[in-house]
Amino acid sequence: MATKRLLVLRHAKSSWRTPDIDIRRPLAERGVQDARAAGAILAGYDLDVVLCSSATRARQTWENAMAGGAACDDVRYTEAIYHAWSDELLDEVRTLPEDAPTALLIGHQPTLSDLVLSLAKPSDLTAAVAERFPTSALAVLSYRGAWRTLAEGKATLQRYEIPRG
Repeated sequence: MATKRLLVLRHAKSSWRTPDIDIRRPLAERGVQDARAAGAILAGYDLDVVLCSSATRARQTWENAMAGGAACDDVRYTEAIYHAWSDELLDEVRTLPEDAPTALLIGHQPTLSDLVLSLAKPSDLTAAVAERFPTSALAVLSYRGAWRTLAEGKATLQRYEIPRG
């Protein structure tokens, strides 16, 4: 069985100085810089698929991550991530193609940290995620098996950091 890697990225800092509805809120200037810093980290991974919330701040997080060095040819934007609970996010991940071993999920709190904590075996890193998962937080999980069989407590949290630009 091949090892899968799921990277989970919370969108970067968004602006509250906008008349737009929540799903349309853009990134703040700090968010742009943080997303680019996240992109520099993501550049170290060969991303096969990106699952991204259709919310403006999530889309702009990915766009700025690319400006920071991240790359992926298969980017899928979906409103389902914006409204999802952690079990629904897991359902999205389970549909990933088996020939795509490394995937990035860009979404929102509190569902992202809930997903990470449900998938990962307890460790010092999971304790850090439980404490806080702020904007631009990045968690990297590894799992040996098929995407469709990914389940609670089956992954290892290999990396957790909070990129800042």
